[in-house]
Amino acid sequence: MSFFPNYRPRRLRKSEQLRSMIRETVLNTQDLIYPLFVIHGQKVKNPVASMPGVFQLSVDELLREAQEVINLGIQAVILFGIPESKDPVGSGAYDSSGIVQQAVRALKKEFPNLVVITDVCLCEFTDHGHCGIVQNGEILNDSTLELLARTALSHVEAGADMVAPSDMMDGRVKAIRSCLDEHGFAHIPIMAYSAKYASGFYGPFRDAAGSAPQFGDRRSYQMDPANREEALREVQLDIEEGADIVMVKPALAYLDIIREVKDRFHYPVACYNVSGEYAMVKAAAQKGWIDEQKVVIEFLTGMRRAGADLIITYWAKDVAEWLKA
Repeated sequence: MSFFPNYRPRRLRKSEQLRSMIRETVLNTQDLIYPLFVIHGQKVKNPVASMPGVFQLSVDELLREAQEVINLGIQAVILFGIPESKDPVGSGAYDSSGIVQQAVRALKKEFPNLVVITDVCLCEFTDHGHCGIVQNGEILNDSTLELLARTALSHVEAGADMVAPSDMMDGRVKAIRSCLDEHGFAHIPIMAYSAKYASGFYGPFRDAAGSAPQFGDRRSYQMDPANREEALREVQLDIEEGADIVMVKPALAYLDIIREVKDRFHYPVACYNVSGEYAMVKAAAQKGWIDEQKVVIEFLTGMRRAGADLIITYWAKDVAEWLKA
């Protein structure tokens, strides 16, 4: 007498060949976007102490890194700039000779087929570290939109293939879309940081980009981590304003949001596997407490399973190597 039903799930788990045949979620190198920090100078490769394996790179070193990225089959990078000087209005962000603009021109000249995405924000370029213009201690929304649009336009004029506004100002996608369209760049896509939460996972990034706010915090414009329905409203607004890809940031604590966004809108969805997620795994792996490769592949597969089509991750190069093995 059998005590089991006709369906035995373990039958298809017996070997790796069988498991791979019915695998529901596949992680590919083409799903990955590699973040890069670019800084002025020559032969500069500054390690970020809180993010082992991550560096601030001068343009010449950036080109060497891009060659490695291409050799591994990674198709896209996203750039963050570190200026020589900062001011209250973040003028380095939209300077045609700014560090991001220099980096874009160099990358597209050397590697025309590499997809170069630029982060569009002011926080790395303002002396107060906020993502918009500040007046009497308040971050002004509408006054900031023109500067964000100018920044995006300057990136595209330098050769960027896609722009990614991360500031969380209301209406910034429409402002950027209108500006690009008016200047003949209707073909350039926008990847909007649509549901960007005021997270505790951003600390190491602020070390890398030098973008920590000099007063207060960013909770007046980034989202409350407790909110789910608000995220869906934010995504809908960005789609209506012209976003081509919507993003959820961070990833690990917000897999439910990724899933809901994908199910609700059926739009291309990106997620950002952020610096704090990276740093805590690196720290545990260095202690020998976890197997870094297994944990990272599990993390990223979970993000894909939740509905992410694209993953921005500092592990992109490592994962590309692991997937080839």
